[in-house]
Amino acid sequence: MCGIVGYVGQQEAAPILLEGLKTLEYRGYDSAGVAVQRNGVIHMVKAQGMIRNLCEKTRDGADLHGTVGVGHTRWATHGAPNDTNAHPHLSNGEKFAIVQNGIFENYLELRELLTEKGYVFHSETDTEVVVNLLELYYNGDLKETVMKALARVQGSYAIAVMCADFPDRIFVARNGAPLILGIGAGENFCASDVTALVSHTKNVIYIDDAEFAEITARTITVYDSTGTPVQKPIARVTWDVEAAEKGGYDHFMLKEIMEQPRALKATIDPRVKDGHVFFEELKLTEEQLHGIHKIVITACGSAYYAGQAGRYVLEQLTRIPVETDLASEFRYRDPIVDEHTLMIIISQSGETADTIAAMKEAKAKGAHVLSIVNVVGSTISRLSDDVIYTWAGPEIAVATTKGYTTQVAVLYLFAVYLAEKLGRISGEEAGKLADDITLLPQQLQRAIDLNPKLEKLAEKYRDNPSLFFIGRNVDYAVCMEGSLKLKEISYLHSEAYAAGELKHGTIALIDEGRLVIALACYEPLFDKTMSNVKEVKARGARVLGVALEGNRAIYTEADDVIVIPRTNPLFNVPAEIVPLQLFAYYVAKANGCSIDKPKNLAKSVTVE
Repeated sequence: MCGIVGYVGQQEAAPILLEGLKTLEYRGYDSAGVAVQRNGVIHMVKAQGMIRNLCEKTRDGADLHGTVGVGHTRWATHGAPNDTNAHPHLSNGEKFAIVQNGIFENYLELRELLTEKGYVFHSETDTEVVVNLLELYYNGDLKETVMKALARVQGSYAIAVMCADFPDRIFVARNGAPLILGIGAGENFCASDVTALVSHTKNVIYIDDAEFAEITARTITVYDSTGTPVQKPIARVTWDVEAAEKGGYDHFMLKEIMEQPRALKATIDPRVKDGHVFFEELKLTEEQLHGIHKIVITACGSAYYAGQAGRYVLEQLTRIPVETDLASEFRYRDPIVDEHTLMIIISQSGETADTIAAMKEAKAKGAHVLSIVNVVGSTISRLSDDVIYTWAGPEIAVATTKGYTTQVAVLYLFAVYLAEKLGRISGEEAGKLADDITLLPQQLQRAIDLNPKLEKLAEKYRDNPSLFFIGRNVDYAVCMEGSLKLKEISYLHSEAYAAGELKHGTIALIDEGRLVIALACYEPLFDKTMSNVKEVKARGARVLGVALEGNRAIYTEADDVIVIPRTNPLFNVPAEIVPLQLFAYYVAKANGCSIDKPKNLAKSVTVE
């Protein structure tokens, strides 16, 4: 939620800040603002709405002069999305400016304290409280002031602070929200995400919770909570800026859908050697593997649905019980987790607040935590006992596509790896399964090629105010993700149901013309799914079927059909979801929706 960018150097800061904010707009687009320093004065401009409004207001930064600055794009939590609540915020005396991601949980208490001391508040935000707290504690020593203020606040946050008395530096801090430092030549940066930095530098520092840093044009000093300097390793970003650009596509989402064959290949190929799955990065010992009595998968949103899809393969191959848990619910039910539990954490960004909280809960109970993440150096990757990177490349669109399919691919690989290690499948079986997984990239591409009429189907069904996805077994897991994609970007009401549950209430909502998308790719239950299709057809529904290539029976009941290529039935999900991603994309496009930046959503949910 929200995006921060900061610059200290020799160039004009404002154009660099605006450029960075454009790459971070997927993190929040309710409002945006920049502040720069010049001659001991902080100049600030804010604008409601998209970054382009701020660019117009500042003539792309030409109206703001100064070589030190901070910028912010907001996803509203405290207060309506307007110019007043937008960041940055200035202290009453205009000595300090601050931008913030996350939430200060005790802001009301601090606001009351500051009000009693004569401070006046103009916004509804928790951020304005902290910028005035800095001014209250200021004694000429900026580092000490920052430390005093941080000691008083509670919550999950990342901040960047400027002080008019120190026109050559920025102070930043994080606790539970992402913040990355970029190292340049005679200039340095900070940002919520490396996408804002890679056009300037690929050398970055990941700071940890309860750390803060002082940034000048030539130095970066990181401190722990006591103010003691700490040595931090420098990491290298391995992808180019072109990977974070549209590359000729109308939307990032479409680009990222079409990138999935390549993304799956990058995820799978390095892990399959000599016909067997191999994870060089794993530290799990043979003893630990044989000590696993239960696997718990926890995540949020699409990552949770990836876990739901992977659960079927993990249980079938390893014969270990697998639970899937929403991270936002996990720690509130005193979960039964111990040292014999393998906790699989899934998060594209590696910064999802609820997922981090669930991971900490599991670790406290003794579980071994294995995370599946895309972002190298993210909080979840650094806190986990083991981490498997998806290597999907940057994902800019808010609605995940290649993030989901590469997570599922990693779960497939890990299921085969674990089953062979435990002796639940033979080496020969493991080799055959590994070979089948390596075919997924080309099968996913074929799933795209087999369905050239998806845009026309989207036009046909674009006006459905409410629709249903139904399926059985792993098809039901795909239904949940397919339904979410449609909800996220087209704003149509869509629900996913296990097909066998229709008659237990939901069928009451089926009426004339209602669209039902029926997934029937799990062939052992095809006939049962078709019985459910007949039930909804008898009540006037229109049915869009999804079935395997060569299955003619689906045509006897479905009004239209999406076809996916045949593969090992264990591994249908990536090819099955891609046409549904495209269908959602084209429906949203036909309805004129904001596809890459859907309303009310942000890419990385870093607050509870």
